[in-house]
Amino acid sequence: MLNDEKYMRLAIDEALKAKDKLEVPIGAVIVQNDEVVASAYNLRETEQRSVAHAELLAIDEACKKLGTWRLEDATLYVTLEPCPMCAGAIVLSRVKRVVFGAYDPKGGCAGTLLNLLEFEKFNHQAQVVGGMLEEECGSLLTTFFRELRQRKKAGK
Repeated sequence: MLNDEKYMRLAIDEALKAKDKLEVPIGAVIVQNDEVVASAYNLRETEQRSVAHAELLAIDEACKKLGTWRLEDATLYVTLEPCPMCAGAIVLSRVKRVVFGAYDPKGGCAGTLLNLLEFEKFNHQAQVVGGMLEEECGSLLTTFFRELRQRKKAGK
């Protein structure tokens, strides 16, 4: 539990980097053998790429660093419950465990809308821990979107 908090705080640090770039503040960290092997944050707006989600960028970095597409001993920490696309990538890359912060009522696929990560018909399932530092992770998003609406309103 203590290590989960420690690594989720690193994911929050990544989310803050996204916020500084006016990206949706979502951060991800991949840990294996108690060592951070990859970290990333959302870059969808910056790169204008729909697949530039924190989880996908972190998975890609981890695979390159480790020299394998199989992340069987890795834990992925992410500040928001993975969407369907990210959940699919997590399953396909064989991530062992996923720890997420805030639940996503609009697109969460680690238990909220459905659970692709533990779906028994897939050839791999990841262990899921939800709600780690949930309030802090959720507050990042709530504040970001409130400020975004205020900026848009002021610009009209």
